[in-house]
Amino acid sequence: MYKINNSKEIEVFLVHPGGPFWKDKDLGAWSIPKGEVEESNNDVKEDFLLCAKREFEEELGVKLKRNDSEFVYIGDVKQKSGKIVHCWIFEDKGEWPGFFMKQHIIEIEYPYKLGKMIKIPEVDKAQFFKLDIAKEKINPAQKEFIERLEGKLN
Repeated sequence: MYKINNSKEIEVFLVHPGGPFWKDKDLGAWSIPKGEVEESNNDVKEDFLLCAKREFEEELGVKLKRNDSEFVYIGDVKQKSGKIVHCWIFEDKGEWPGFFMKQHIIEIEYPYKLGKMIKIPEVDKAQFFKLDIAKEKINPAQKEFIERLEGKLN
């Protein structure tokens, strides 16, 4: 999600992962809202755009009320972990109220490999950033999405 602020600058919406591992990390830790594609009982994978919209709502509690034609696909990137992330851009229509409508809680093993499970928010912060700041905060592999957004809008 992006918006054009009062100074006519582009700002992009990023989320920060929750939990003890990410607690004190900032630069390179933020991300676009994202998640894993679900498979149905017959091994049919969920549509990527449907997944993106579902994850946005799941992580932030914000339901995007818009037509699929308002989402512009800008491709995918491969992260250091090997995960492939697909991205759509769309302009904010005031959907983000500035706070979480609900937080999605997940369970993780922490400390890793010790068998203890803890519950954490999947996302603990979310906000709009001007492009130069967003490029520093976002996962390095996803920086390309910001550059593609710039190319589309300029």
